[in-house]
Amino acid sequence: MSNYHKVKIRDRAKDKEYTVEVPEDRYILQTAEKQGKELPFACRNGACTSCAVRILSGEIYQPEAMGLSPKLKERGYALLCVSYPRSDLEVETQDEDEVYELQFGRYFARGKVRFGLPLDED
Repeated sequence: MSNYHKVKIRDRAKDKEYTVEVPEDRYILQTAEKQGKELPFACRNGACTSCAVRILSGEIYQPEAMGLSPKLKERGYALLCVSYPRSDLEVETQDEDEVYELQFGRYFARGKVRFGLPLDED
């Protein structure tokens, strides 16, 4: 039998707070949905950042979170769709654009892109 952990989720976009009981061997997002909670998601396989959260307290195990860089994981971000609780948790949903900017902002949307050819200046 799995250990269960209490997971408190603050949904910033909806200004709601949910508390769910999640076994250590189940994904947090899937379990929360089965308990009637509506949380943001898209791909459900750890490849995007729609279900990104910032961990306020507790521990998460997320070996399949390909959509987050190791640096963001170190800074306390997680993807609920592929995260398992390892203790009681408190997390807060994040705006997907904010997480994307934190992760990729230095590479994208930084002025004109040149592909080896000069751009005509207006």
